Amino acid sequence: MSTLKIKKGDTVKVIAGKDNGTEGKVLSVDVKNGKVLVEGVNMVTKHAKPSQSNPNGGIIQKEAPIDISNVMLVVKGKATRVGFKVENGKKVRFAKATGEVID
Repeated sequence: MSTLKIKKGDTVKVIAGKDNGTEGKVLSVDVKNGKVLVEGVNMVTKHAKPSQSNPNGGIIQKEAPIDISNVMLVVKGKATRVGFKVENGKKVRFAKATGEVID
């Protein structure tokens, strides 16, 4: 599988689905299944049993993973595609819209 263009901590914009247009920070990336967990996006209701960390249990709202193809990296407030190039012997990501190196 090729290298993923989205990493944990990136700000992304949802480009498809019920949360289309929403921006959020990537909480985790599932490389094997090609899914990302974005804060405040794709919220689902979960019924939790009482536990030591949550003594009352009840209904909680949490993020569910969405497909990585449905998000786009945001650089300087603008959604952009991501490319790779080698600079000074290191492989780096760059924003295709501006040509600017991301990391």
